Amino acid sequence: MKPFYYELIKQDERTGARAGILHTPHGDILTPTYMPVGTQATVKGIMPKDLLEAKSQIILANTYHLYMRPGDELVKNAGGLHKFMAWDKPILTDSGGFQVFSLAKLNKIKDEGVYFNSHIDGSLHFIDPEKAISIENNLGADIIMAFDQCSPYGANYEQSKTAMERTLKWLDRCYNAHKNENQALFPIVQGNMYKDLRLLSLKETMPYAKYGIGIGGLSVGEPKPIMYEIMDTLLPHYPENMPRYLMGVGSPDCLVEGVKRGIDMFDCVLATRIARNGTALTSRGKIVVRNGVYKEDFTPLDPECDCYACKNYTKAYLRHMVNVGEMMGGMLLSLHNVTYLNKLMSDMRNAILQDSFTEFVEEFYAKTGEKRF
Repeated sequence: MKPFYYELIKQDERTGARAGILHTPHGDILTPTYMPVGTQATVKGIMPKDLLEAKSQIILANTYHLYMRPGDELVKNAGGLHKFMAWDKPILTDSGGFQVFSLAKLNKIKDEGVYFNSHIDGSLHFIDPEKAISIENNLGADIIMAFDQCSPYGANYEQSKTAMERTLKWLDRCYNAHKNENQALFPIVQGNMYKDLRLLSLKETMPYAKYGIGIGGLSVGEPKPIMYEIMDTLLPHYPENMPRYLMGVGSPDCLVEGVKRGIDMFDCVLATRIARNGTALTSRGKIVVRNGVYKEDFTPLDPECDCYACKNYTKAYLRHMVNVGEMMGGMLLSLHNVTYLNKLMSDMRNAILQDSFTEFVEEFYAKTGEKRF
């Protein structure tokens, strides 16, 4: 039996929503799934044992940041990411491309690769597709992403076309450089907001998609209706026998709309980032607990949540923790937000299996008050 394979268990008849299982060497992943982001080989503010309690199945680590510090060779010498960070469930590493283009103080993109200055100390570095694969091989994640060029929102057609074509050329080099059978390489579809470029990118990418396929360059500043249009355009053309991974998307409404459009995997820093700023995601919508209205609110964040924060603490206490700058406030809210998103994905999966996904979507919007496009 292959270490990586995907089982499609059920597809909703009225939408593109799917329930499946992605089998990996470090365990099975029930899809659709949300991946908490562990940028520096840790999900900010959450202990690994608490991630397990929150029912996280897989986490994402960041190739660029781990290459910069502590270095991929060090992680390899430590036994790989799983041992280094004491996480024995699946891990996905991104290619580092997005951070090279967005974080580096200066970068120069050429067909052979990217020259860039470190955002930490300004030192000069060069990453090409072969180097990116080497770094990801050293890190040792179960799923690795091909090195790609993500064109920014607002890029014109020619700029977007050039980035998409370069991504395809780099994909071929990534594919040829990757030799580790214990890691599944996912290619990435690009093309910005241009439907013809997206369809061409998907078509040219599919021969390289053996285990799964990523959709990059969305949720980068475009209005949500435009993102949904691109996803609608791609939906009829995806391969059926592998997971589709929408990169960098993680707000509850986008998760629901993404699953509706046939997406199986998501990741985003949103859950922990807004938690550190005092915002909770709940079954009744967002709650900004630092606000004064919660000063004497002695009810839990979310009556439908069984996380440690909701079982033990009130909004008033969490507000106090956040407003006095105690780190536990952000930790508790981070744990809650990740638990909430994992439950949201699990509930969607169950709705798909029970032929009630459309009804689930209607109830989600009615309860949360999220704006629908």
